[in-house]
Amino acid sequence: MMVKGIRKYWEEQPLTVVMVLAVFFRLLAVIFAKGWGMFDDHFIVIESSGSWAAGYDYNDWLPGSKLNAGPTGHNFFYPGLHFLLFTVLNWLGISDPQGKMYVVRLIHAAFSLITVYFGYRIAETVGGKKSARLAGILLAVFWFLPWMSVRNLVEMVCIPFLILGYWMIIRKKAKEILFLSWFLAGLFFGLAFNIRPQTVFFPFGIGLIILFQKKWKELIALTLGSVLCVTIIQGGIDFVIWGHPFAELLAYTKGCFTERNDYISLPWYNYFLTISGLLIPPVSLFLLFGFIRTWKKYLIVFLPVLLFFIFHSYFPNKQERFILPMIPFLIIFGSIGWHEFAEKSVYWARNRKFMLICWSFFWVINTVLLLAFSVTYSKKARVESMTYLSKYPNIKAFTVIDEHNEPELMPRFYMNQWPGCYSDRSHDPGIDSILYLATRPESIPPSFILFTSEQNVRPMVEKARKFFPYLVYETTINTGNMDQFIHWLNPVNKNRRIFIYRNAAIIPHKME
Repeated sequence: MMVKGIRKYWEEQPLTVVMVLAVFFRLLAVIFAKGWGMFDDHFIVIESSGSWAAGYDYNDWLPGSKLNAGPTGHNFFYPGLHFLLFTVLNWLGISDPQGKMYVVRLIHAAFSLITVYFGYRIAETVGGKKSARLAGILLAVFWFLPWMSVRNLVEMVCIPFLILGYWMIIRKKAKEILFLSWFLAGLFFGLAFNIRPQTVFFPFGIGLIILFQKKWKELIALTLGSVLCVTIIQGGIDFVIWGHPFAELLAYTKGCFTERNDYISLPWYNYFLTISGLLIPPVSLFLLFGFIRTWKKYLIVFLPVLLFFIFHSYFPNKQERFILPMIPFLIIFGSIGWHEFAEKSVYWARNRKFMLICWSFFWVINTVLLLAFSVTYSKKARVESMTYLSKYPNIKAFTVIDEHNEPELMPRFYMNQWPGCYSDRSHDPGIDSILYLATRPESIPPSFILFTSEQNVRPMVEKARKFFPYLVYETTINTGNMDQFIHWLNPVNKNRRIFIYRNAAIIPHKME
């Protein structure tokens, strides 16, 4: 009876079920998914804005900073919003970094619900309730989405704006208030661009279609909304900071092309493999097929996504997160296309058991991954080591040494102070050069030395004691279980234990 009741409620109130599940798993991520995922969602956003709110410039982005030589190609809009948030939290007396990050994750989780709700509404408007149920449930509980939704990745944060932009032109009222709908769509696409410039392919693709269709009112409204939004926000911020508009955007565009081979270069077909694996085969293949099948009927979505995909496939620098903005559209319209196909397919009508096996396999794997990732504390050792040091006030400097001479960047945001950090991530072998930097007469000696290693740190400690003889062992910060597993799968992910040693010449006693 309970199963029948749930099934009946699912049939009658699918959107409610979808939203409840979306809220539940995102709240899990808010509470448990501490840390960060990739470099950019902490050091580009949190570390920079957190330092500004503390009166410091961690990345030397601002004019007047010692090492700043002009625009660095970093958008100030999204980090600037965090600067305002952290400033308000500081004013309210919320000084604990972990407490601040609960607020940040909660805001991002709530914001991501826009994608789920309006993604469902778009699918329902275009493809009907059955397609919407599939699209909605996938947007709510696809294994990586709750965890990614609370990260500070621009590739995720731009998605709700893209979804809202499409909703403005797909909703039933769009024809009644045509100019306003397309103008609002332009504003939302402009906001997405202000977060992630590569999303320009969405309004550009839509613009191409309505240009060839000679829909001049729609084209003017879309263009006006987009240009106005980008000019006011991106141009305005850069004008205030640098004295001329679009300074950071021009530097970013130049850097993308001059440094395009400086990062991860992978073959053109890499994103096909990424999507096929990320969305769990064979369902990923169903969605890809369904999406491709909609190309003519829903060209207004298909062409922008295709242009976005082609650009990133062609561009040498390929990281999985780059294609995240297109994933919800692949899910929504892939669900619509697949449902339309499967309903009419003679083959699937005869092989419903095989279809059931495919989806059962998907839901088992997805559920396991969903439960694991929604509570994953990523980069735990680095975060907790900085949280541990935060109890020592007025640390002037610390040193990070790694057995492979690849010291990990430490998130000083969690120290709640911004001391100098001696480390060498360049080309000089050994740790002597790092320690030499810390012992020069003009240098501030480190209060702590952090050793990162998978095994024995004794040789590094002995070498360090030649420079700082009063080093004493303080504590060991272990990595999280998921960090260990990911490091085991791919050692490139440097998630190592951290051994903290205190310089007793500066801090004689351990604080409990």
